[in-house]
Formats: sequence, C-alpha cells, structure tokens
Amino acid sequence: MTMRSSPARVLFAALGVLLALALPRAALAQFYQWATVTLPPESGASCGNGTPYRFFVNRALFTRDLVIVYEGGGACWDQAACEGRGRLSASNPNGIPADYMSQTNSAAGGLVTPFSSRLNPFQSVRTQGWNQVYLPYCTGDVHTGSALRVYDDANPAVPRTQYHRGQANVRAAADWLRAHLGRPNQLVLTGFSAGGVGSTATYPIMRDRLAPTGRATLLADSGPLFPAPRAGGAAAYPSLLLHERIRDAWGLDTPGGMITRFTGLAGFDTNNLGSITDALALRYPADRFGYMVFGADGNFSAFSYEKFYPEIAGAPNDATRRALIQQKWDRDIAQWVLQMSANNRANVAWYVPWFRPFNDSHCLTIIDFSGTGIEEVGIASVGSFVDNALDRGAPIRRVEADRVSDYFRPVSAALTLLSIVLALFGG
Repeated sequence: MTMRSSPARVLFAALGVLLALALPRAALAQFYQWATVTLPPESGASCGNGTPYRFFVNRALFTRDLVIVYEGGGACWDQAACEGRGRLSASNPNGIPADYMSQTNSAAGGLVTPFSSRLNPFQSVRTQGWNQVYLPYCTGDVHTGSALRVYDDANPAVPRTQYHRGQANVRAAADWLRAHLGRPNQLVLTGFSAGGVGSTATYPIMRDRLAPTGRATLLADSGPLFPAPRAGGAAAYPSLLLHERIRDAWGLDTPGGMITRFTGLAGFDTNNLGSITDALALRYPADRFGYMVFGADGNFSAFSYEKFYPEIAGAPNDATRRALIQQKWDRDIAQWVLQMSANNRANVAWYVPWFRPFNDSHCLTIIDFSGTGIEEVGIASVGSFVDNALDRGAPIRRVEADRVSDYFRPVSAALTLLSIVLALFGG
C-alpha cells in the first residue's frame, strides 16, 4: 500500500518541514518524538505490579488528527501468566519504564505497527502524519480490567498481587489527552492482539471523552470479541469458557466495570460479550468499525481455548493440539461473521485472510502489511481495508476461502529477516 497524498496534505507536510528548520530547537522539543506521560496514582491508573502507568505521545505540526494505538501482549488470570512466565503469559509484568519507547522491546520505538511511526521504512499509512499516541499494555486484562486480585496458585509462599486496572488506565489517558491536546479532528483507535480487544471494548471511553469534531474509526486487529451467549453452551460457542473466566478475574461485572459501561445500550446483551460489536455500531452510526483477523491465527486461538479444554491441553503432539484449536477457531469465526452479517450494520466491516508465515499468523498490521491480501477477490493487502475504512467506502466484508495459496505467497524482506532473527534467538 502507498500513502495517498492530496495536494493539501503535501503542502502542509512541506510547511511543517520548513517550520521545523526555522524554529529554535527548544520550540520543536514537543514535536516528532515520543514524550512520556506518567499518570498519577490518584487517577486510578496502574500497571499490573502496582507501578505507575505510562503512555507516550508523539505530536506533529499542522494537524489535529489523532491515532491511538493499543499495544498487545497476552493476558493472565493466574499467577505464572501474570508474572510473565510461560508461553501463554502477559507482557510487561514489571511495569512500563519512562524510556520504554527507546528500548529494544515489543514497541520497537513505534515501529511495531505502521500506525505509530513517522518515516516508516517498511509501510506507509496516512496516520504517520498525525498526532500519535501509544498505549502500552501492562495489566494482563486486554486493557479492560477493574479488579485487584491476589494469585498464589503457582507459589503460595510468594503470591502475586495483580492490579487489573486496564479500564482505569484508558480513562485516565483519555482525560489527559482531552486536557492537553483538545478535541481531535479525525480520530482512529487501533490495536493489535490484546490491543485489538482493548480498543474495541474501551472505544466508548476514548471516543466520548475526546469527542472528535470529524470522523471516528476503529481498526481492531486480531482481538475479536466472538459471540458467546451464556445460554448457548461451550460446545456451540467455544470462547464462552474464556469469557466466563475473564469476567470474574478482571472484574468486568463489578460496578463501573466494562460490562456495566455497556449495559443499557441498544444491541448489548449482558450475557454475551460478543454483542459489543453490534452495540458499538448502533451507538455510533456515523463511525466506521473495522475488524481484522487471520483464519489460521495460532496465537489468539491458543489463548482462547488451551487452558479451558483438557483435550487441547493434553494433546499428544503439537499437530493434534493445533488441529483441535483450529476446529474451535473456525466455529467461532463462522459465528462471528454470521452475527455481523445478520445484523448488517452499514458501518461495520470485516477482513479475514487465511495465513501469513509470520508470528503464527497473528496480527495483520504489525511491522508491515505484506502477506495480508485476499487475492481471490483482488485485494492485495489489508492496506486496502484500512484505506476503505478511513475513506468511508462501501464496507469491505471478506473471508478468504482459499486455504492453500497463502502458504506459497512471499512476504516482505523485513518480515522474512525478522522471522529468521526471532527463530534464532527464541523470540
């Protein structure tokens, strides 16, 4: 995908460069670099270990457009996972340091996703000229929790006190942004993996507090909230057991919790977390909601089922484990797409390619957009889906049927090299 540039956009960019050359260095200190915002304890914000929550702001000249990226990185509802131990664990268990955006970590200085970088060497997208906000993830609750828990199942002698404060972090960040940046013109909320869930579930918090004067768009990557009605049973709705566990562990049903925030909205069923998709579409009819996920995602699917189905956890080999996970994932995706199709909201779009040989086919918008096409319908990459959502084209609603061709489709040199590095160093 190439960045679309109108004459006005090019002119403003050129003026920005000229002004940057003319202004004193002190005057430019607040632009085009990541500034650290540390939220005070009285805001209720906190990382999982009780340390302060920090997020990062990168301002641009001549724009009031704003993109907010929610970071991904696992989840937890037990001691080992909340301490960052094990394959299915939560990221940043020890908090977010002030120099997080300059460290060698999952954020990669904002390069983890094209939405949060400036002169990106791998992928262009129009938000690279906007004000940018990066919300790190350190609470193990996909940015949604409202609970304080003590986990001692792995080591009773040294328990883990976990601050599931994801929702408070988002709310406090929204308050800070409104106070310091004002109302944006265009607003894009996006996130990958746990951040895909978080940007969806906390969309009303950010959207209502920032109150954009122009368009608002959600681009949720690889964090689907599948339909899972409590009365339906886990056999029919495989994600139900996960939903039940996190409702309890993360305090989603408590006063002020995420579920109570949606209660009363048209389209929302308190006994079905997957109904959030329809509730958002009805609550904000002028906004665009775009959902993306790979059909062969081996990461989010493992989180969804492995700890809840004994036949998966006890599978005799990795091939059997993956096959059992894929069966449940296929069912959840089919019912998710069926629900969105049946509701047929004019502002909802979905995009489900099959496979990419990177990160276990998890996340379409990290590093670059290569290998994310649905070629059978002439779509070269997810970049077309992104542009379509921002331009308010007729919603793209595609699920790739071909489950063979993607295995022979090359990805970019950047993804190939990164895959080799991760394989060599155990990433």
